[in-house]
Amino acid sequence: MEPANFRFGGGSAETMLNPAVAVVMILAIVAMFLLRRKYVIVPLLLTAFLTPYGEVVVVGGVHFPVYRILVLFALVRVLFLRCTSKGGAAAGGFNSIDWAFALSYTFGAVNFVLLYMEMPALINKLGGFVDTMGGYFILRLLIQDAEDVRRVLKVFAAVATIMAVTMVGEKATRQNVFQYIGGFPLEIREGTIRSHGAFESSILAGTFGAAVFPLFVGLWKWGRSKVAAFFGMISATIIVLTSGSSTPLGAYIWGVLALFFWPLRKKMRPIRWAIAITLLGLHLVMKAPVWALIARVDFTGSSSGYHRYMLVDNCIRHFTDWWLLGTKDYANWGWDMFDLCDEYVVRALTGGFLTFFFFIAIICWSFGKIGTARKLAAGNRKQEWLLWALGASMLAHVMAYFGISFFDQTQVEWFMLLAIISVAVSQAKRLPALRVEKVDDSWSAMSPTLELPELATQRVSGRIF
Repeated sequence: MEPANFRFGGGSAETMLNPAVAVVMILAIVAMFLLRRKYVIVPLLLTAFLTPYGEVVVVGGVHFPVYRILVLFALVRVLFLRCTSKGGAAAGGFNSIDWAFALSYTFGAVNFVLLYMEMPALINKLGGFVDTMGGYFILRLLIQDAEDVRRVLKVFAAVATIMAVTMVGEKATRQNVFQYIGGFPLEIREGTIRSHGAFESSILAGTFGAAVFPLFVGLWKWGRSKVAAFFGMISATIIVLTSGSSTPLGAYIWGVLALFFWPLRKKMRPIRWAIAITLLGLHLVMKAPVWALIARVDFTGSSSGYHRYMLVDNCIRHFTDWWLLGTKDYANWGWDMFDLCDEYVVRALTGGFLTFFFFIAIICWSFGKIGTARKLAAGNRKQEWLLWALGASMLAHVMAYFGISFFDQTQVEWFMLLAIISVAVSQAKRLPALRVEKVDDSWSAMSPTLELPELATQRVSGRIF
């Protein structure tokens, strides 16, 4: 599966836009301009996820997928909101996650253009700038507080429910309903139907389900919108199972396992060290490198774990070939090496070491901020659970990235997770200071002794993380 980064100059030479998709897109754009700020994100997300990514408008040889058009109009709407109101800044201001995200994409785009030195590569990255940077910062500006988070998760629950129903139908009838509006045809491997709904592939669809499942658990524990959380959890599980792919199933298992680590949330430092030491020990005693364990992953009997292992292995062995700008010669490293179905490898080979470094920084700083916010919310189990669910979702992404690179609407789910983490941290920092008292050699959080002015009428409640 070749990432979209490499398809510059490719795709349809003319507009391919189903009339039904065109109508939905126009209605979504109108809704974004008519609705109040807090509801703008609803038509944006619904249309982005339920519209096949292959639907495109071509103007002067430049491709404008439906998602890109939505982002452009959403940017106009957000700028209008900024100009007509005093609010609208990103929650918590521009933070380290935002910096890492911006630097990772900037280095990746600049290095990619320098590597290929072709106009199509420049055009591709300019379009990617709108999709990636525009999509991410729109979500950062539109998701401002806990109520926005709840609303976004409800939208994702609706998307997951619709996707689950259509993917079950895809299994049962051997027909993908999204194919009638420009979606991709039925995917079959070794006689087994791998459902994918509106997504480009079954792995991407399944990974979406695996990544959002912990968030719905957090929404349930948060005590808000339990009906949406219930249907979201069921639907996310169905999506993973009907996708028939090992990568989503593995990510789902890791996400669920992380949720079960809740009782050990205050002992994660020694657990992390134990995992690191175990991996180092395995690397020293195994005949193959420790990353060869990737080749062992096969939950469906039709996985290509060995291919994923070889991608990582060749990436490490050819470090000197790609560290500066990336490389164009990876396809010559071995059989099927052109298929970069690993997000970490894609970041390295398409953008060099700095692109890869800042991508890893996004993950590390996100985990760090989640941990900080959880400690600040100590004593409020509902808020702690939602934060813990964010960490579980992040872990699901970390594991999924070993088997797939996001290049369709699944990337929007990744942007959403990072935006929610930033909101969670900024809200946690606004919590009233807690007076901590030592009792019988154990620490317990007592009642708040200080309240912020804006929280005087609502103590630590569900409206704040």
